[in-house]
Amino acid sequence: MAQQATPDSVRAARLGRVIGTRPSAVSGAVLLLPGGHETSARKPPPIAASVVRALGRRLARDGRDEGLAVHVVRYRYRGWNGAQAELAADADWAADEIIRRYGDVSVCLVGVDMGGRAALRAGGHDAVNSILALAPWLPEDDVAASPEPVKQLVGRRVLVVHGTNDERTDPELSFRFAQRAKKANRDVCRFEVHSDGHRLHQHQGEVLALASDFVLGSLFGHAYARPLEDALAAPPPLGLRMPLASGFGASMRH
Repeated sequence: MAQQATPDSVRAARLGRVIGTRPSAVSGAVLLLPGGHETSARKPPPIAASVVRALGRRLARDGRDEGLAVHVVRYRYRGWNGAQAELAADADWAADEIIRRYGDVSVCLVGVDMGGRAALRAGGHDAVNSILALAPWLPEDDVAASPEPVKQLVGRRVLVVHGTNDERTDPELSFRFAQRAKKANRDVCRFEVHSDGHRLHQHQGEVLALASDFVLGSLFGHAYARPLEDALAAPPPLGLRMPLASGFGASMRH
């Protein structure tokens, strides 16, 4: 008698194709984690992946000579779904898949919106050395529930970026999360994009430049740009409310 297929076996997470030209020798990888919903058993629409493609193209271009492979994670479901934490589970699977495909390479998880929460939650995977969360959706503090965990971030470089005018995900919640994470791991910083909203369109050039500097520095040992270096070194709250200066990226280095 044939075994009945389970929902997870029918609807498996997948990695999208490498963005840009696949390096001849992969020496590091980025997993792009799109946004999602708090609760949903539906399959994510194609537009979910398209939201992170501009970032993926920038990272693939800047990291081509380093051997960087950039993939979008295609979730099984669009919902976080409570204790199931579906998006984080898919991120964890994707990190395993990177190791299966490319061998022992370092991985940076880059998440947007609910994908930011997935990146932070899955950051404890052995292959992950850095996490970038852009406008992350984080739950409200609830005295009846355990706070969002931070211990899995120890030993990783962590960057959170949030627009101060974000009306979809609360920037104050990402600040409070970063405060707790900084107590467990000194290599945590957070940038505020003043007057920008959830999609960070108003200062997209600066955000992409910051993301690229962080990812390439974390994966390949490059020196960070001075503002990022200062943010990681500064004590809270300074390093967690670092303003992203207009024009960041025009002259990236010291």
